[in-house]
Amino acid sequence: METIVTRFAPSPTGYLHVGGARTALFNWLYSRHMNGKFVLRIEDTDRVRSTRESVDAIFDALKWLEIDWDEGPFFQSERQEIYLKYVNQLIDTGNAYYCTCTPEQIDLMRKKAMETGDKPKYDGTCREKGLGKSDNAVVRFKAPVSGTTLVEDVIKGNIVFQNSEQDDFVICRSNGTPTYNFVVVVDDMTMGINTIIRGDDHVMNTPKQILLYQALGSKLPVFGHVPMVLGGDRARLSKRHGATSVTAYRDMGFLPDAFINYLVRLGWSFGDQEFFTRDELIEKFTLENIGKSAGIFDQTKLTALNADHIKAAAPDTISCHLIPFLKKEGITTQPGDYLNGAIQTLVTRSKTLQEMSDGIGFYFSDDIEFDEKAAKKFLKPGALGPISMLEAKLSALSEPFEEKELEAVFKSVMDDTGLKLGKIAQPVRVALTGTSVSPGIFEIIQVMGKTKVTKRLAAAVDYINERASVE
Repeated sequence: METIVTRFAPSPTGYLHVGGARTALFNWLYSRHMNGKFVLRIEDTDRVRSTRESVDAIFDALKWLEIDWDEGPFFQSERQEIYLKYVNQLIDTGNAYYCTCTPEQIDLMRKKAMETGDKPKYDGTCREKGLGKSDNAVVRFKAPVSGTTLVEDVIKGNIVFQNSEQDDFVICRSNGTPTYNFVVVVDDMTMGINTIIRGDDHVMNTPKQILLYQALGSKLPVFGHVPMVLGGDRARLSKRHGATSVTAYRDMGFLPDAFINYLVRLGWSFGDQEFFTRDELIEKFTLENIGKSAGIFDQTKLTALNADHIKAAAPDTISCHLIPFLKKEGITTQPGDYLNGAIQTLVTRSKTLQEMSDGIGFYFSDDIEFDEKAAKKFLKPGALGPISMLEAKLSALSEPFEEKELEAVFKSVMDDTGLKLGKIAQPVRVALTGTSVSPGIFEIIQVMGKTKVTKRLAAAVDYINERASVE
């Protein structure tokens, strides 16, 4: 069986957007599912708009998504000689010709065609003149004037185009630079790309490209055009719908596995299953299950799915993505048991890594600042006894703390004071975290350890005494 070779070929004129990332993902998943090859090509022939910053932004996004490539990156700007070789081949075989018509002449042709109800296209003035190369000559492809071109689309089904509707389109400009449809065909042909999955905004390019493949004597690849990604109003996804840059979602605290899980479900399905690991996607992804309807991007659903991935992920996996968020908060830490323990207490309470970062700070602070409302409500003189007892009893325990031991300690304080657990746990929660809302109190104590816990309980006792003396 022929090895499947797919590709992703972005233009470096900006960041990698959601639709482009989904295209990359579909090609990557299919190549991995089929044990094939995935090629990365940078289509940077637009020298005015293409920038190195955009190239780096695309690499950065693919790296975060963990979409790797087997060959490339290839840059079209470095392949000029290859393109000109195939331009000359088409001229030599009679499939292309030089044209010296001026832009003004072409505009007039199109205007006359529109006046008679015809399609506004080049009328073939230079088609049979046999002109040679000159400074002002472009090279046009000699398209067939009759018959049909069939696009066998594995997603949309067969699409038939009338050749009479085709133009003798330019394949090389007068300055010697080849045009998009031509270089794409040459690249895919010479790189061995045999499966092309791309957005359906390219459908109208496909018959031109098929004609070029045929004129160059090359086997056609498999084509599949996926529907666009739309916003909630069913308009093409844009900045007005929110962030469209892939790395913006990274910076908002989404896990890469959650993001690719959500992206792939925008147009692909496997029964009713919604949650997929990366390995499951590779195992199950096929072209047959790509739908024909547009995907509707819904950030609320993405956030919910991200929460599920946070719950399912190993702490080590989360920590490597969380650390950059902690650095922004001024928290310096390393992967390890302490960070993993803190993460485990927050996975059910965090929909994003940003939320987790916002809630984890008390684990790493030397001194915490009490929320004024929580302190006023819970750090009162009546809490002095329970907090002091708890400090003493925890100081007598050996580490690591076991949950049964902690339960016994709290029960003994309850017995000694006659207070219910809530009356003890809430002041202790504020003492340890600075707030009245946090993960489970036993979890917090186990993660923090004896030294930090007893220090904070002692600080809470001092706070209550100082406040009582002022009042």
